[in-house]
Amino acid sequence: MIYGANGYTGELIAREAAKRGHRPILAGRNADRVGALARELELEARVFTLSEPVRTAEWLTGVEAVLHCAGPFIQTSGPMVAACLEAGVHYLDITGELGVFEWIMSMGAEAAAHGVTLLPGVGFDVVPTDCLAAKLSERLPSADHLALAFYSKGGEVSRGTMKTMIEGIGDGGAIRRDGKIVRVPMVYDVRQIPFSCGSRMAMTIPWGDVSTAFHTTGIPNIQVYSASSPKTIAGARWITRLAPLLSFGPVKRLLQKAAERRTGPDEAKRTSGRTYLWGEVAAAGGKRVSMTMTTPEGYAFTALSAVTAVERLLSSDPRPGSFTPAKFFGSRFVESIPGVVID
Repeated sequence: MIYGANGYTGELIAREAAKRGHRPILAGRNADRVGALARELELEARVFTLSEPVRTAEWLTGVEAVLHCAGPFIQTSGPMVAACLEAGVHYLDITGELGVFEWIMSMGAEAAAHGVTLLPGVGFDVVPTDCLAAKLSERLPSADHLALAFYSKGGEVSRGTMKTMIEGIGDGGAIRRDGKIVRVPMVYDVRQIPFSCGSRMAMTIPWGDVSTAFHTTGIPNIQVYSASSPKTIAGARWITRLAPLLSFGPVKRLLQKAAERRTGPDEAKRTSGRTYLWGEVAAAGGKRVSMTMTTPEGYAFTALSAVTAVERLLSSDPRPGSFTPAKFFGSRFVESIPGVVID
């Protein structure tokens, strides 16, 4: 089942699954949108909300795995995970939200007791960076510091992604220090990153890898950067000062309403776009290892990666518990996605 199939990314994933000959059940709370897409792709549709996990579990009858695509995941992952545990259904999602990763990783024992696999972040958030972190850790097992960065020229975000960003606007930035997640200012650090396409200025962001890379590699100190122009960095610092106002309930609701007008990149941009990634690990004594990677545009990557993850999960031996993508599939999983280049 693809829940949230009526959303921008959910629809891309549904079309990719149908293209590969799969017959997923399309689900969501918007009857018109889910129904229209299901009719077009000749697939079954189920319309329900996540307000009651027990009733949601009933809607999962006959389902082996749910690919959850309805954000903000900080609001929706809890009831869907609860329903999956109740129904004995495997759970995957495309979140990039730090708090969601930490919570799902803490659910490993309960998932194992139910015979369920919980596998968050099987899209662009966080497959490329998670696999990159794993590869770097393999090359330098003694590493105790990890830095990751990505750059996408002219990147656009969908309605769901923007809503997720607005939801976390008051949380500020985050890094991992000595094994613990520490809240820091949104623009905590700025540095030049040597991407394969050239050096770019980048600022720290509270990306999901602050959680997942630790669970994948055990590296205790982690910072994640996004390439940004000086103007964007200055704007982020300005927004940080307004965070208390922007996170105020009525203001946040207005921002969420404005986000409804967003759509996401069109097919031409998804086809032509590329994302550049960089990572570096360091160990005591000064030894460092770095690596770069290039992937398809983020949303295009997510559609390919998410469907591939479901295929791999359902064809593999049962492994109940909570996992990051690289922990479950291995560091080479990203190389199975067409268009990925390890530089």
